[in-house]
Amino acid sequence: MSNQHDLVVIGGGPGGYVCAIRAAQLGMSVGIIEKRTTLGGTCVNVGCIPSKALLDSSHKYHDAKEGLDVHGIQVKDVKIDVKKMMERKVNVVKELTDGLNFLMKKNKITVYNGHGSFVSAKQDDIELKVETDKGKSETVKTKKAVIATGSEIIRLPHIQTDGEVIITSDEAIALEKIPEHMVIIGGGVIGLELGSVWKRLGAKVTVVEMLPGILMTMDKQMRDLATRTLTKQGIEFLFETKVTKAEKKGKKASITYEAKDGKSTTIEADKLLVAVGRKPYTDSLNLEAVGVKLNDRGRVQADPHSLETGVAGIYAIGDVIEGPMLAHRAEEEGVKIAEILAGKPGHVNYDAVPWIVYTWPEIAWVGKSEDQLKEEGVQYNTGKYMFKANGRAKAMNEADGMVKFIADKRTDKILGAFIVGPNASEMIAEAAIAVEFGASAEDIGRSFHAHPTLSEIVKEAALDVNKEAIHQ
Repeated sequence: MSNQHDLVVIGGGPGGYVCAIRAAQLGMSVGIIEKRTTLGGTCVNVGCIPSKALLDSSHKYHDAKEGLDVHGIQVKDVKIDVKKMMERKVNVVKELTDGLNFLMKKNKITVYNGHGSFVSAKQDDIELKVETDKGKSETVKTKKAVIATGSEIIRLPHIQTDGEVIITSDEAIALEKIPEHMVIIGGGVIGLELGSVWKRLGAKVTVVEMLPGILMTMDKQMRDLATRTLTKQGIEFLFETKVTKAEKKGKKASITYEAKDGKSTTIEADKLLVAVGRKPYTDSLNLEAVGVKLNDRGRVQADPHSLETGVAGIYAIGDVIEGPMLAHRAEEEGVKIAEILAGKPGHVNYDAVPWIVYTWPEIAWVGKSEDQLKEEGVQYNTGKYMFKANGRAKAMNEADGMVKFIADKRTDKILGAFIVGPNASEMIAEAAIAVEFGASAEDIGRSFHAHPTLSEIVKEAALDVNKEAIHQ
């Protein structure tokens, strides 16, 4: 095995392994360094994939208990086997990590298991050190390097997690039994998704959020709709509220929070989930040895066009640089760098990055909100259409939700699209493609959408931008 490569990627998450595969497809000798024993990063191992497995299982359980009667299906004594649900989650993750190992072999990519760090960097001569958890190390040389180390959980300094009662998302996807009451600090994607899992399974769920609402980067009208829908499901939201103290007392957590009016309240819960976000993982990369700089937010400084750091031949992608912490964004950046290094034009359109929250109904959006466009002084038109008016949604008994388009008032070019509704995660792809190609609302409105489908809601919302919706 040669330790000399054209490209070495530090980090085996979605951005890293995709970058490595694309570079290998383009004829480069590629190495990838991953500190975990399995590839896939946070997303595959303890993030996106296991949480989606639990979301799917909990949705089926909740539907069996409460959603089938309207269809004339009567089910008695529905039970959940949490252990078996967790075993399924583990198997899903294993199948995917095994698949990644196959892809590495197929593309002749050398995998180095251990912690990677920089030793030196000269023109087309970058030296890296890989250290295993057993204290062994080896040197790897490469012409180019990509930092794709992702992110890690943000921990609150005044709240000590113990992994049992006061927990992070890592433990929340592996609980052995359903808590009676789970309090979640943070109304972001992670808090909403894991809160949905345990609420469906029977837990009381309280979300404590310092900000005035959930998903504050989303369009306000759609954000409010999502909040009302989740509240109707029984999730309790405490907005503009701060947890000032939390400690483990026996088998419960004692939680003190302060509301906007300054009133302080103390409650007990079986589990306290700290889900306040993630931060770039740059620990022990020895960046200073080669001159790679971090900004004041702790993210690697990289040129927004080339993604090259201030050091020639060293690039950075995904969660470690500025931008949305999304796996698919990192993947596209990885492809871009591989293609640039192969002499091809690389491309990422950041205006077309979709965001998705896998609650039910799902929440998805792409592009800019009304508030953002008002700040920029852009004049726009909006179009909306409700799920409850759609034939397929009625047949599915999935009436909650709406699709909203925002288009430039002068050109009709789509500037933003927002969906709260069943299968929003799949439906948003059409809007993302439209934004990528600079489509107008009329383009979508005049395109065939098969009947009866949920996608007809997208068509009607697009038609409504110019007040031409047929079924409005």
